Amino acid sequence: MTFTAFEIDYLNQADLGRLATIQPDGTPQNSPVGFTYNAELGTIDIAGYEMTKSRKYRNVATNNRVAFVVDDITSRDPWRVRCLEIRGTAVQAESGGAPIIRVIPRRVISFGIDDQRTEPHDLVAHVRNVGVG
Repeated sequence: MTFTAFEIDYLNQADLGRLATIQPDGTPQNSPVGFTYNAELGTIDIAGYEMTKSRKYRNVATNNRVAFVVDDITSRDPWRVRCLEIRGTAVQAESGGAPIIRVIPRRVISFGIDDQRTEPHDLVAHVRNVGVG
């Protein structure tokens, strides 16, 4: 399985993520995006207004390496964050006839999502390589 049950719940509750792509000149670009977790494929599907005109969509066509992050702050006292970083590849795809970017996870870094009891500074990231399809 690509994601744990806790991570899937976290993805399904999140409203916004950030997608990092690589521009043709090699510089990174980071974009806030709406997304859905595609349970059937184990991917992250990113849709948007006039997607085919977006820089991120064009970036994926020339370099398919991406990183996607969802994070939040659950407490400020004590300071407690949750983070899910997904590194992998992306493809231009379609969903319901609309163009999307589909992120295919290869590495998942999860922090504070499945453990809200351990002291914040004692938490350890859950890092693993994954494969879908």
